[in-house]
Amino acid sequence: MTIDSNTGLVLEGGGMRGVFTCGVLDYLLDRQIYFSYAIGVSAGACNGLSYMSRQRGRARFSNIDMLEKYRYISWWNMWSQHSILDQRLLYKDFPERIVPYDMEAYRANPAEFEMVTTNCITGKACYLSERASWDRLLRIARASSSLPYVCPVAFVDRQPMLDGGIVDSIPVLRAMEKGHAFNVVVLTRHRGYRKTERDLKIPRFFYRRFPRLRVVLSHRCECYNRQLELVERLEEERRILVIRPEAEVKVDRMETDTRKLTDLYEEGYRCAERQLADVDIRKND
Repeated sequence: MTIDSNTGLVLEGGGMRGVFTCGVLDYLLDRQIYFSYAIGVSAGACNGLSYMSRQRGRARFSNIDMLEKYRYISWWNMWSQHSILDQRLLYKDFPERIVPYDMEAYRANPAEFEMVTTNCITGKACYLSERASWDRLLRIARASSSLPYVCPVAFVDRQPMLDGGIVDSIPVLRAMEKGHAFNVVVLTRHRGYRKTERDLKIPRFFYRRFPRLRVVLSHRCECYNRQLELVERLEEERRILVIRPEAEVKVDRMETDTRKLTDLYEEGYRCAERQLADVDIRKND
């Protein structure tokens, strides 16, 4: 198998399970494995930004070291910011001061990077990218990671947005539509995983201004399981290479145990190393 300029990279979300993806991306950077196109959802979008600016270790530092120091996941944030995440810290202090994002390196990267959001009005996925505007880039990243119910609605181009994983958790079809017939897909769940929760109709007092959003939220589990089935079928057909945890992941979406997070990060690095050690890399820098 060859990774070349026609190969895409697809990054699933999963909240703090995204530290697995951090490990995978650091391995890619260590091997200087770059893609002409990448797409990320939620945590995959935020971690993917550090990969696109080629800041090795930045995503791990943000997700593990900074979590231990700042404890930015807390129900106390709901009182001050109406969000379980400390969004001022994550989308202002972190990228501008604590772990500065290299915007110039990102702009210099010739690869295309898309982030997935869900439009609250239409209930459909939006695939957004930005190179020029720092403010818009942060808005897109924030929207892609704005979990329903526990984060406020974000706005991009005056459109209300939430987490892209609501409708397109694993955007492999988008990557194919963009012309990438073969893709490396990074998941944060083991093979065979399916959501077992029942989909429930969302009451009208939730998101009363966004009826179509309520509809897609009511079919979230079914949608995700269909995407997992698609991924496994494409994998069997050898149209994608999947890098995923080998065993059931014990890390919660809002995990705060940094030991568990460190172990999952290291597993991500090892899994990428095993999967890609013998791959023919035709570098496109």
